[in-house]
Amino acid sequence: MKVLLVQDVEHLGKAGDLKDVTGGFGRNYLIPKGFAVIATQGRIREVEERLATQRRRAEASRRDAEAMAARINGRTLTFVAKVGEQDRLFGSVTSADIAERLGEQLGMEFDRRKIELDEPIKRTGSFDVSVRLAAGIAPTITVVVRSE
Repeated sequence: MKVLLVQDVEHLGKAGDLKDVTGGFGRNYLIPKGFAVIATQGRIREVEERLATQRRRAEASRRDAEAMAARINGRTLTFVAKVGEQDRLFGSVTSADIAERLGEQLGMEFDRRKIELDEPIKRTGSFDVSVRLAAGIAPTITVVVRSE
């Protein structure tokens, strides 16, 4: 029995795959659970069109991320903060602060969750911070923290 997977099924395949399964497995499990539909030419064509659309959108998104990475890569953000003993800040510079300042420089809003900062910066100095835009696209910015 040929079925077209609607969802990812562990140990069988991904959504959009055309699989040949036993009749009982298809009729009693895959189709009733909504994991698959019987493969007809129309459904196969429909899924292929949907997958092509998803690929085009993903490619456009990747191009946008690469363009943004080119704008971001190598930027320097400077923060001035009050400093106590041993060059430790009274507060800290967080990913939200970095995202806000980066957004101001770029003239757009920027999501703090894209800033890869293990822990807030609590010392003066220069720090390299990655900005995760998409899979495999992570430009680096320099964050400089100085005392008042």
